[in-house]
Amino acid sequence: MRLAASAKAWAAIAVLAMAAFAAHAVPRVPASDDEVVETLPVVAGWSSQQHRLRRELAQRPKDEATAIAAASAYLELAREQGDARYAGYAMGALQAWEAAPPAQTPPAVLVMRATIAQFLHDFDGAEATLKVALARRPNDAQAWITLATILRVRGRYNESDAACRSLGRVGPALYGVACLAENAGLRGNHDDARQALQALLAEPALRDADKAGTRQWLLTSLAEVEELAGRQAEADAAYRKAVAAQRSGYLLLAYSDYLQRVGRHAEIPKLLADEVRSDAVLLRLAIAGAAARGKSAEGAQSAQTANDAAEELRQRFEAAALRPGTTALHAREEAMFALDVQNDPKRALELARLNVRLQREPIDLLVFARAASAANDSAARGEVKALMQQIGLKDARVDATL
Repeated sequence: MRLAASAKAWAAIAVLAMAAFAAHAVPRVPASDDEVVETLPVVAGWSSQQHRLRRELAQRPKDEATAIAAASAYLELAREQGDARYAGYAMGALQAWEAAPPAQTPPAVLVMRATIAQFLHDFDGAEATLKVALARRPNDAQAWITLATILRVRGRYNESDAACRSLGRVGPALYGVACLAENAGLRGNHDDARQALQALLAEPALRDADKAGTRQWLLTSLAEVEELAGRQAEADAAYRKAVAAQRSGYLLLAYSDYLQRVGRHAEIPKLLADEVRSDAVLLRLAIAGAAARGKSAEGAQSAQTANDAAEELRQRFEAAALRPGTTALHAREEAMFALDVQNDPKRALELARLNVRLQREPIDLLVFARAASAANDSAARGEVKALMQQIGLKDARVDATL
């Protein structure tokens, strides 16, 4: 889950808040050197290295490597904690080039800026920025893989293929092959996608301990292909291997959604027990609790925890709604909440329809299909089918829902 707001908006809010404080504050001189004037907030989860980066950025804000490293650290926090404020801080780390035209901005800064915009669901802005960066530095593998991902999320598979091929020409072959395999799986070429991913996983070089993250990524991709193909047992096996290789926030949420779909709701709280209580985590806990409530003693015992998660999430959604123009950016999660926690299929359908205007990943179409079926809306079912055909997505789960 991501709070929806542009990085520029976050930066503007911060500047306005500081200006307002300065306008009304009365200077105070400490009585002694021992007096504490202000205690700066601690950034939760920051390592000593990240604190060092923050100090270095303050000293050398125009140093490209330091700015990008600091921005990356902030963005990682945003991903881990599901808090878009850190993405705003990440964009702020690049402020030395904010007023510079693209031609005078280092390509690596442009790619970092686009990566932050992608996190904030500004896909159009991210795509445009990446294309500017690639025009100047066409051998940038990170730019190509980010562009391929954005195009895939938007349901533009042919264009994503082209970016994958460019990635394969300028970066390690593994990434280009995996990129194309993911697109093949979305199109329904499940056997080809499965074989390509399994062949990559069989490479001896991936057995090294320092390749755990790569193995996890490939196994997660394989699990998602198996889900698209309707092979639940194979998907579960791939998910479990991915978790054993290396846990990550995206993986745990994807596996939680799988467990929900196959009715294994009781396993979700344990899977997410050590995760930061981001919106995405709270959503899965609330859904699991709503599904398990009253079905067993264990479900009854976890009902209060689920209720707490649902109430906290409801308050967060209400707070986010106070910011104009943000509803579409977290419509997927609100649709899931309305459908699976609040039992409001009409509201879920409204939000799901809004969401697919922005992003068209399989989960987006699946939520749309589930909401249409729950609302018994035949016209909406037709919209889902038409959109699936338009973008070329093949998903056994959507077919079974409709």
